[in-house]
Amino acid sequence: MLYSEKVLDHFSNPRNVGEIENADGVGEIGNAKCGDIMKMYLKIDNGIITDAKFKTFGCGAAVATSSMATELIKGKPIEDALKLTNDAVVEALDGLPAVKIHCSVLAEQAVRSALSDYYTRQGIDPLPIVGEIKEPEE
Repeated sequence: MLYSEKVLDHFSNPRNVGEIENADGVGEIGNAKCGDIMKMYLKIDNGIITDAKFKTFGCGAAVATSSMATELIKGKPIEDALKLTNDAVVEALDGLPAVKIHCSVLAEQAVRSALSDYYTRQGIDPLPIVGEIKEPEE
């Protein structure tokens, strides 16, 4: 299994690891089959994601995709974060082996889950905005 330089870099030097105290949105998503669990924390100010951190229990690809996902949404409006796809994460990492694509889906769903939590805390129904959060398949 070959990983790109970017995947190896984000695995060896993950960005934005940790928790955000008093986060505005927290999402957790897991894949029971492969054992990967991602927890995403967002700080949101006036519709802008001012900070994003993650804690991931999983393989190198899971750590790398979490790291890249936080990099792609930090400093961006919520609308942009809602458009984040697993394909965008894979592309930003210069590709992933086919058997690890589900990790990028986990990263996308973790972001959505945290945004869903954010809207819920605002008293807004997240479903029409964020859509359904699905447990990824392998």
